[in-house]
Amino acid sequence: MQGKDEDRSRVGEAEEGPWWKEGIVYQIYPRSFYDANGDGIGDLAGIIEKLDYLNDGTAGSLGIDAIWLSPIYPSPMYDFGYDISDYCAIDPVFGDMKTFDTLIEQAHKRGIRVILDMVFNHSSHLHPWFIESSSSRQSPKRDWYIWRDGRSEGRPPNNWLSAFGGSAWEWHEGTGQFYYHSFLKEQPDLNWWNPDLRGAVYDVMRFWLDRGVDGFRLDVVHFYVKDRLFRDNPRGMTGLTKGILPYDRYRHLYDRDRPEGHEIFKEMRTVTNEYPDRMMVGETPYEHGASTAVSYLGDGTDELHLAFYFKFLLARWRRRTYRARIDDLYRVIPEKGWPCWVLNNHDVPRSIDRLARPFEAEGRREARAKAAATILLTLKGTPFLYYGEELGMRNGSIPRSRLRDPLGKRYWPVYKGRDPARTPMQWGPREHAGFSTVEPWLPVNADYRRRNVECLAGDETSILEYYKMLIRLRREERALRRGDFEWADGSMSDCCLAYTRTYGSEGLLVVVNFSAVPQAVRIPRPAAWGGWRLLLSTHPRPRGIVLGAEDAHLRLEGFEALVLKGEGRP
Repeated sequence: MQGKDEDRSRVGEAEEGPWWKEGIVYQIYPRSFYDANGDGIGDLAGIIEKLDYLNDGTAGSLGIDAIWLSPIYPSPMYDFGYDISDYCAIDPVFGDMKTFDTLIEQAHKRGIRVILDMVFNHSSHLHPWFIESSSSRQSPKRDWYIWRDGRSEGRPPNNWLSAFGGSAWEWHEGTGQFYYHSFLKEQPDLNWWNPDLRGAVYDVMRFWLDRGVDGFRLDVVHFYVKDRLFRDNPRGMTGLTKGILPYDRYRHLYDRDRPEGHEIFKEMRTVTNEYPDRMMVGETPYEHGASTAVSYLGDGTDELHLAFYFKFLLARWRRRTYRARIDDLYRVIPEKGWPCWVLNNHDVPRSIDRLARPFEAEGRREARAKAAATILLTLKGTPFLYYGEELGMRNGSIPRSRLRDPLGKRYWPVYKGRDPARTPMQWGPREHAGFSTVEPWLPVNADYRRRNVECLAGDETSILEYYKMLIRLRREERALRRGDFEWADGSMSDCCLAYTRTYGSEGLLVVVNFSAVPQAVRIPRPAAWGGWRLLLSTHPRPRGIVLGAEDAHLRLEGFEALVLKGEGRP
C-alpha cells in the first residue's frame, strides 16, 4: 500500500508541473472496458490487461497519463455502481482488493495515475450507515441521512423532486418519517450538515489515498448541501431536456448549489493536501454556466483542483458557439485556477453522433470528430477522454428489452437513457468485439467488425492514429501543456476558429474549419517567428511545409484542423 509520506517518484519523474495540469485523463467505464473472466462484464483484471494499450511508453500506445474509473465498489447496481453499499471494498463483479492493488502497481509502473469515482452525495439504501440510520429515530446515525416529518399525513415535507423522477421524499414505514433522495429511492442522500458524517467521509478518502490512489472524481458536487429550512423550489424551466422531465420545470434554489458547500470542499482539499501530488475533479451542473463550474475551485488553491464545464461538452458544432464557450471559461477562471475540457462521458450521447446532423455520412462525422479532438487536446487546460472516443465509437442502438439504465426504462421512448454511450469497448473484429467470450451486459455496436482497435491501429488515416499523434504532439510541445492562449481568428471566415498557444519562445497556431465546405483562409503573419511549419492536419498534407513570414493563404478542407509551429526568426 502507498502511505501518505512515501515518495511517489515511480510515476511522472520527468514532469515539469502538476500531473493533473499537464496530463491527459482517460475515463474507463469498467463494466464496458474489457472482460477478463468471461462473465460478460468488464473487470479490473481486464483493465490491467489493457494498460499497455493506454500507455506502454512507446508511440504505438495511446499515451494517456491517468485513468478515471467509474465506481467499482460493492453495490446492488440499481444505478450501476453510483449506489455504493461499501465505500472501502471492491465489488466481486470487478475483482477484489488484491487485484485493485495490482492495478495501482501496474498502472504506476507505466506512468499512469489512477483516479477513483467517489459518490458522496448519497449511498445505497443497503449501506450499513443507512441500515443503522433507518433502524430507529434514536439511532446514533439517524442524522447521517436526511429525515423529515411530512407536511401532513401522507404529504412530503416540501416540493423537492428526484432528478430521476417523482418526489425526492420516500416514506419509511418503520420509523414514520420521510427520507430524502436526489436520485433513486435506493440512493438516500447523506446529510453533510452532520460533522460525524463528514469525518467518516474524509476517512474513506484517506483509506484510498493510503492505498495509492492519485485522486478522485467527485460525483454531483452541487448536490451535497441542502437548505436547512427545506424551502420549496420555485417553478421555472432551466433543464437540459426542455421540461421533458418534471424535475426540469423547477429552479433548484434550495436542494442543490448551496453556498455552504464550499466549506466542505475546503475541508476535502485539506485532506488531499495531506498526501503529495493528489487531486480532485468535480461534476458540476450541466445546465449552468462557467461561473458556477469554477466556483467549486475556490481561489484555485483551496477547493477542488478541477471542475468540469459541461456547457462546452453540450455545445453545438458552430464556430461562434465554441468560441463563446471557451471565452466564457477563460474569462472567469481564478488566477490560480486551472481549466479542464471534456467532449464525452458516461452520461451523454457520444460526440461523434451528438455533433452530427441526422443521416450525415460517416466520413463527415469522423472528420468533424478529428477536428473536435484537435480543439480538446490543444486548448489550455486538462483534457479528459472517454473510452472508445479515440475509435470514433458511436452511440449504441439498444432494444428496449436490453435496456439497463433506470432512466431509460422510466422515460422510454422520449428519452432512451445513458446505455447507448456505455456499450462495450471494440477491441477487435471477433465476436462480441473482442470485449468478451460471451454475450456482454450490453450489446456491442453494429460497426464493431471495422471500427475496433485492431483494424484502426497502424492506419495513419484512422481516427485512432490521429488521437495518438495529437497526444504525442501535446506531450512534445510545452506550449500545448502549459502555454498561454490567445485568439487569432479575427480576420478569418466566420466558419474558422484559430488561436495561438505560446510558452517562452515557443508558439503554435491551431486553425479549425467548422464547415463541411472548404474555406480559403489567411494565416496571419507570425509575430515572433519567421514562418509557420505544419505539424499536424486532420487531412492528408505533407508535414513540415513552412508558410513564409508574410500572411499566407490556404484552402482548408471541410472540417479540417491544422496545428502549425512558429519556425525561425523574421
